[in-house]
Amino acid sequence: MENKKNRLNRYHDNIFVRWFLDNRFSIVLLNLLLFFLIIFVFNKISFVLNPFWTFFNAILPPILVAAIQYYLMNPVVDFLERKFKVPRLVTIIVLFVLVLGLLIWIINSLVPVVQKQTESLIKNWPDYWRDAQRSFDHMLHDPRLSSVRGNINDAVADAQSKIFKNGQDSINLAINNLSSAVSVVTMIFMTILTAPFVLFFMLKDGHKLTPYLAKFAPTRLQPSFASLLHDINDAVSAYIRGQITVAFWVGVMFAIGYSVIGLNYGLTLAVLAGFLNLIPYFGTFISMIPVVILAIMNSPFMLFKVAIVFAIEQTIEGRVVSPLVMGNKMNMNPVTTILLLIGASAISGLWGVIFAIPVYAIIKIIVTRLFNYYRTISDLYEEDENKPDNDDKKLSKE
Repeated sequence: MENKKNRLNRYHDNIFVRWFLDNRFSIVLLNLLLFFLIIFVFNKISFVLNPFWTFFNAILPPILVAAIQYYLMNPVVDFLERKFKVPRLVTIIVLFVLVLGLLIWIINSLVPVVQKQTESLIKNWPDYWRDAQRSFDHMLHDPRLSSVRGNINDAVADAQSKIFKNGQDSINLAINNLSSAVSVVTMIFMTILTAPFVLFFMLKDGHKLTPYLAKFAPTRLQPSFASLLHDINDAVSAYIRGQITVAFWVGVMFAIGYSVIGLNYGLTLAVLAGFLNLIPYFGTFISMIPVVILAIMNSPFMLFKVAIVFAIEQTIEGRVVSPLVMGNKMNMNPVTTILLLIGASAISGLWGVIFAIPVYAIIKIIVTRLFNYYRTISDLYEEDENKPDNDDKKLSKE
């Protein structure tokens, strides 16, 4: 009787081991369950993390501004230190002086012109709008449009009411949130004040960060972890430097094109296009909206010239500037990029669009590394040692 009971216990133990402890599918399900359980618990105690989130939001803007400038300036610091043995501190001070001089030149030269054009645009906008309305009314009275005139009038009236309502809502929201505006101004001031100090120490000691972080990994994994951090740093730096460089040349090309065709407020619109180009894929098309409106208000021929400038700019950017600057460093399919940007904009709006590609690149690097590590330890990807590889097949044929 005792032996029978022991055999039964061993049988149940074997079933438990075979179906749960020694079953990969069950282990994966248990890990997923634990993962979502942790998320559920953290969601229930999120109030505990609110002070940390507030602290993170406070320090994030100066760190982001400093990080962008770091990726632009650090290659120069590293190159001079490696090639000509120039001390990092000397190069950093020289770069700070050059950047300060560039900012002073921009403020004295570029900002007054943009400010003048912007003020003129705001002042003359009612006249432009009235001219556009007259042209539109004249077009509506065309006998050829008599069959659809009613539908067009209804659509225009509906659009005007929605625009007016949204404008009123925005004004009321701005008036009711003056404290938020003060907070934004304070954040901008603190960012401008603290970002240079953060940038200085990042340039001075940033090259020591990867070896320092690698020490926290197990000794056996330290080389792989350091390589992972290096790949992530390369991907982020390539994206930031590439986007800013492309945006700069987009602004230059539009400024030249608008000046050639004689478009009013061309410099302001070119600067706007350069900034909006930081939004991947969609930024340039968004910047063309005010350009098209102003061109239509000017003349149909001006709209034709604007279309030519846009086509030339897109050709040069797509065939010359982006391949030379960005290359294929992000290694992303255009369809994947567009779908990623659409999904990120639905989740986090403008910030999601801006950060979607670098975050995706980081996640892709980490997942690829983990998958490659899993392939080395898993029997599922074990190659057949008896199966000849391609080189063996070629030799046998020869």
